[in-house]
Amino acid sequence: MDLNYSAEELAFRDEVRGWLAANLPEDLRRKIAEYEHLSKDDLLRWHRILAKQGWVAPSWPKEWGGTGWNVVERYIFEEECGYAGTPPLVPFGLMMCAPVLLRFGTEAQKKRFLPRIYDGDDFWCQGYSEPGSGSDLASLKTRAVRQGDRYVVSGQKIWTTLAHYADWIFCLVRTDPGTAKRQEGISFLLIDMKSPGITVRPLILMDGGHEVNEVFFEDVEVPVENLVHEEGKGWTVAKYLLGHERMNTGRIGASKRELAKLKEFAAAQVNHGRPMTDDVRFRDKLSRVEIELTALEITNLRFLDQLRRTGQPPGAEVSMLKIKGTEIQQALSELMMQAAGPLAQPFRPVDGGDGFEAFTAALAPRYCNMRKTTIYAGSNEIQRNIISKMTLGL
Repeated sequence: MDLNYSAEELAFRDEVRGWLAANLPEDLRRKIAEYEHLSKDDLLRWHRILAKQGWVAPSWPKEWGGTGWNVVERYIFEEECGYAGTPPLVPFGLMMCAPVLLRFGTEAQKKRFLPRIYDGDDFWCQGYSEPGSGSDLASLKTRAVRQGDRYVVSGQKIWTTLAHYADWIFCLVRTDPGTAKRQEGISFLLIDMKSPGITVRPLILMDGGHEVNEVFFEDVEVPVENLVHEEGKGWTVAKYLLGHERMNTGRIGASKRELAKLKEFAAAQVNHGRPMTDDVRFRDKLSRVEIELTALEITNLRFLDQLRRTGQPPGAEVSMLKIKGTEIQQALSELMMQAAGPLAQPFRPVDGGDGFEAFTAALAPRYCNMRKTTIYAGSNEIQRNIISKMTLGL
């Protein structure tokens, strides 16, 4: 096992690092550094900058615009983006729907959807969770009844991230409610969000932000050609997609950037006449998080080495990345709040503010928002069940 980068990989890292430094717009860099809200225009602007460079979809096949990078180069690129503080690439089209289409889609579906996803012409969201069907996704109740060359969809999705921005949604729907096994009889549909009968309602979170939504379907007509894979075989597609989603939840580069920011911030904060970093208990917590982040990075590199040597992707053990990565993200936000202390502003000043007040005013909303990380993409409790069953055989 070789966990070190080769000379060629180090040269590639330097190339990516230099390009990001030269091409990341300063206003977007500042928004990420200060935890400001990113608009749809902000997200699409960065998407299109990368698309113009040819770097927006590294894992796609070259004939569809991929870079041809190997798995290590793709990992380096993702981590350098995280460390540089780039806006996130919205994953629903690029990293979730597109891999599904490449694996299960027809040629007509690929030609119709992939170029528009690549160029940022279509904004996608994910229709999985429902009231009462989150981690137990196979219990979903949204129905699609075939009527000639159409499916008629009725039901509800919830916690639908950025649905208020979306042009399209990929959905799991139940096309055969009579099957004995819940995972059977589910299909995967692509639905135009402008279709009559779709209603999007905002869910305002604890941090005051509008990020997630309820989506209602009332007799929504969907052309049969928007079915991906076979009718009733959507669970196969869903499992494939979730594997892609969980590989992207570790966010090691972003956590390393947050750790560096936390150290700098804590060193500048004085508690009883001493910097927070002189406090033994705080320093112990900080050290533990740093050790866990290092261990997570090594684990990720082990998976990469496996891919590099065998070409085989990790199995259920990929859930470890999701569990530890999201726990570390939460721990960093908790320590940042502790370092700010009681002088932190609970909300952004009306006039915008600057300096300490403006920065700390963003910490409380971020802390609240980070509570979601151990729930999305399958709660961490479910991830532990997956590891126990599939890897440990319990």
